[in-house]
Amino acid sequence: MKRTAPGVAAVVIALLLGLTGCGNDAGAVGTLQTPSATKAPAAVRDETAKTTLAGLAVLPRGYVADPRSASGAFTSTVFLESWSADPALDRALLLNAGFVEGYRASRLSPDKKKQFTVQLFRAASPAKAKTLQQGFWSQDTHERPFGVPNALSDARVDFDGGTGQSEAVAQVSIVVGALVAELTVRQTGALGTNPRPDTALLTTLAAQQKSRLTAKSS
Repeated sequence: MKRTAPGVAAVVIALLLGLTGCGNDAGAVGTLQTPSATKAPAAVRDETAKTTLAGLAVLPRGYVADPRSASGAFTSTVFLESWSADPALDRALLLNAGFVEGYRASRLSPDKKKQFTVQLFRAASPAKAKTLQQGFWSQDTHERPFGVPNALSDARVDFDGGTGQSEAVAQVSIVVGALVAELTVRQTGALGTNPRPDTALLTTLAAQQKSRLTAKSS
């Protein structure tokens, strides 16, 4: 979940709209798969046949479809309505980036304890993709990078006293050409169980995802 600091969203939106107006842990090895759009909202399913990103997502081997989260192509409208924690800010980011198309896939580990999500965004240019990456990344509170080359990375454990759960999160964000790839692994557990971010799995998947995108762009 993205968390934007108070007052930051309004400033970022104003700056982005101004710019737009001025210019015409041990884990499975990843493998290329085409995620199924089963149980996806109609808006997502309708876009699946049109996307060029479906074959680019790298997924962890052995993970299964996640019935709680849709997989498939998305437009900016679908993304803002379905997954954005700050639609006003994300709308400005996507507009400034000249967002072309997006793709999302979500999977669960065999024991259903870990959720893996990959999101791909195609921007209008490499420079705009880099700006989009930074805009998305700045919305989260980050604690510990874990050394993924030429990428943004973070590992943290969030605690929620209200639900009595803690959540271990590992995140990586990559830019290749005009594409932004966001990879996340989450694992929840009761307070005191000390779940750990699966940085090993995400490091492996990030390397494979970057390699796949680089090969495609070449």
